[in-house]
Amino acid sequence: MTSGKSAGSGTRPARRRLSVDRRREELMAAALELFSTRDAEDVSIDDVASAAGASRALVYHYFGGKQELYVAALRSAAEQLESRLRPQGGGRPLEDLALGLRRYFDFVEEHAAGFAALLRGGPANRAGEVGEIVDGVRRRLFLMIQKQMRVDEPSPVLRTTLRSWIASVETAGLDWLEHRDIERPTLEKMLVDHMVALLGVAATYDQSVERLLRDLA
Repeated sequence: MTSGKSAGSGTRPARRRLSVDRRREELMAAALELFSTRDAEDVSIDDVASAAGASRALVYHYFGGKQELYVAALRSAAEQLESRLRPQGGGRPLEDLALGLRRYFDFVEEHAAGFAALLRGGPANRAGEVGEIVDGVRRRLFLMIQKQMRVDEPSPVLRTTLRSWIASVETAGLDWLEHRDIERPTLEKMLVDHMVALLGVAATYDQSVERLLRDLA
């Protein structure tokens, strides 16, 4: 009879050994899931640790505190979204816009928690580093559209129109995640048509937008 313990004797399995980067990613993913449905003020380090299957001490070890974790998680989501928004071009402006929207909504669908955490909440959540992260994503989307439309320097009317459309796209993304009662291709086409309609209104106030609309058509 041997003195060693058998495989079925109830010994605890060895804890997974993860790389530093992988452990950070797991913690940030857990945090994004929580921040996507609750205000940051209502999420504790203990909540994140529990969701990630980690210890409170480990979260502090990697991030120092909740604010640092919040910022790191949002920055990770923003970087992933911005990578989808790099202008590619090559087609007609509206075709490029439709392609950009498809990549945008690919991210929305594949990284729902990150998208929701990035955009939900009111002005109180838009100060400091968090505000800079969100504004950075909007600037990237703005530059993508500007490049697709072959516009070097938008007029005030066009700038306002494009920024209004970006706000509509963000709202549509959040609404789609909540309800999912419209097909994605339909929503994407509707948003392209929405852009054309907004440009049509803007054209009555700015001749340069009128010329742009003719070129798009």
